[in-house]
Amino acid sequence: MEGNARWLLITAIAPIAWGASYWVTAAFLPPDYPLWAAVIRALPGGIVVWLLSRKLPTGSWWWKSAVLGILNVGAFFVLVYVAAQLLPSSIATTLMATSPAVMMFLAWPLLAERPKLLPLVGAILGFVGVCATLLTGTEQVNLLGAAAALTAMLMSSVGYILTKKWGTDVDVYSQSSWQLIAGGLFVIPFAFALEGAPPALGGTELLAFGFLSFIATGLAYVAWFTGLKHLSAGAVGLVGLLNPVAGVLLGVLVASESLSLLQGAGIAIVLAGILIGQPIVTRALQRRRTASRELELTTSNAG
Repeated sequence: MEGNARWLLITAIAPIAWGASYWVTAAFLPPDYPLWAAVIRALPGGIVVWLLSRKLPTGSWWWKSAVLGILNVGAFFVLVYVAAQLLPSSIATTLMATSPAVMMFLAWPLLAERPKLLPLVGAILGFVGVCATLLTGTEQVNLLGAAAALTAMLMSSVGYILTKKWGTDVDVYSQSSWQLIAGGLFVIPFAFALEGAPPALGGTELLAFGFLSFIATGLAYVAWFTGLKHLSAGAVGLVGLLNPVAGVLLGVLVASESLSLLQGAGIAIVLAGILIGQPIVTRALQRRRTASRELELTTSNAG
């Protein structure tokens, strides 16, 4: 149990950092260069993570890391930026919150991880909590933006499951670094074609990109893939629901945004959903049921 708790805490670094990236992006980065932003975010972080292992891909990992880099980083970052431009962040984040359930169902045929009741209940509770936290009923839904958000969610969900399936013999630093490098390289030609030369960056923007690249990307992906190595895909997907929670709480703490009673209740529901779906809780309930049955048998035999 203690081991699982440690991996859960490490995994939680990723969605918390990703939640913080919303505020950093909106507050400090130029809005007209989403493709170059994806490149600048992915490549430096990937290179720094690679320096921790200094291993080149071997065998099939050459093409697998390229495929995963497109799914989890390159195309994913681009689609997320498209969704952010066309949708309110609340709608985009809510659509992305369907990822835990999708990961659970994808893990069934691809990893032989059969969906279990409590994690599914946790995913439903988490989605309800995200809706309560983010949706106000006044957002306009752009269909193209919604399609981009859902496509990004599906691509990354498939990519995470394949990372767990294909990366069993690959250390997390190599997993993370080569996906980030491949994803960043994938976006470069699109950035030149659609946005021209890279933007000129000031000191504040460089610091913001430093946080995004080294913390919210390099460190975050290492933490996320570490979780995928040691936990079920469903458990990791549920931890990802901390992403919108972190974004909302950071807005309250840093940007002086208000937190309504409904949002507070939504956050509590999200946290409950995350906890309910974890193996720690499932095993604790199983032990409790087993102990209860043994006590009933002992009492019956004594009678």
